[in-house]
Amino acid sequence: MLAKAKKVANYLPKLPRRADHLRAVIESVALSVDIAPQLIHAVISAESNYNDKAVSPKGAMGLMQLMPATAKRFGVEDPFVIEDNIFAGASYLKWLMGFFDGDIELVLAAYNAGEQAVVRAGRKVPKYPETQAYVRRIMADLSSTQSLSNL
Repeated sequence: MLAKAKKVANYLPKLPRRADHLRAVIESVALSVDIAPQLIHAVISAESNYNDKAVSPKGAMGLMQLMPATAKRFGVEDPFVIEDNIFAGASYLKWLMGFFDGDIELVLAAYNAGEQAVVRAGRKVPKYPETQAYVRRIMADLSSTQSLSNL
């Protein structure tokens, strides 16, 4: 298990200095949820830019911008507890990977717009400009770390 942790650490992009303390948490959660740490990193970067106190105008909270219903769904009482927030966000990504048969673009679209929006769009990225830009941004981030094959 330790060898695997060292291996995945090599794929994790360099975090901004203010987010260095998150590296160990991201790696630990990635191992426990069995999801690529670079995916967690990319979502945190896009969602909150590493601001663990972030709150969106729609009410999403914390690093992975959990909506209250998603936080509740994954057993999070306080979405500002860093470990709980990352664990719930990563667990949701893992669930979405199963629901959308590993199609990372649909997973990201669902994380941003909600899984039902993707289903209503015919299991395609919805034609919401924000969601399309979100998917493009994270896919580019993942491509830059050459990690798409590791998801």
